Amino acid sequence: MVLGSPLDALLVQPPFREYHLIDLDGDKVASLHGLVGDRQDVHLHHGDCNQVLLDDVFPKVRFQDFRRGLCLLDPYKLTLSWKVVREAGSLQSLDVFINFPIHDINRTVLHHDPEGASQANIERMNTFWGDESWKDVAYEKSPTLFGDVDLEKVSNPKFAEAFRKRLQKVAGFKRVPEPLPMKNTKGSTVYYLFFASQKGTAEDIVTYIFDKFGRQSV
Repeated sequence: MVLGSPLDALLVQPPFREYHLIDLDGDKVASLHGLVGDRQDVHLHHGDCNQVLLDDVFPKVRFQDFRRGLCLLDPYKLTLSWKVVREAGSLQSLDVFINFPIHDINRTVLHHDPEGASQANIERMNTFWGDESWKDVAYEKSPTLFGDVDLEKVSNPKFAEAFRKRLQKVAGFKRVPEPLPMKNTKGSTVYYLFFASQKGTAEDIVTYIFDKFGRQSV
């Protein structure tokens, strides 16, 4: 058995006061129940994380209650809502890791032909980004030999940088270092791992980890 992020989190020392694990797949939640047992500090939620986090988890980590938390947002494709990210930033009490699914974004939305994406996928991207402003950074105007203007898709790093700036300017995170590109065996970037925080110390720690264990090999 390979330990996933939920079980890895439960092994962290010193431990957190509480753990909230959320999954839309009931079978996975049932499996976690069997692995976790009767631990009173672990709370398992079967449902949509976009709703569970806003309704049940984030209210427990309010700045005015002197509570802090670490949140890992690991969406399956374009299923994360910007409302969750924005709320995490406004709370001022959360450090957040976000898997930015650039491979799925390219496959479903950012086609070389801007008209190639379905309306359903465009709406999912709007929900993930928070509005339609992603369209303004996804394509650049490129003049042709005949005086026309074509729209050319931007690179993955440039699109990821636009999201990094959005985490700062719109979501309100003061510290957002450059993300770590996570690649498959063929060298293609599958997703970018972002970290967002309000604290310089947290940013320094994560940047050190990214540099030491990630960027040297990508």
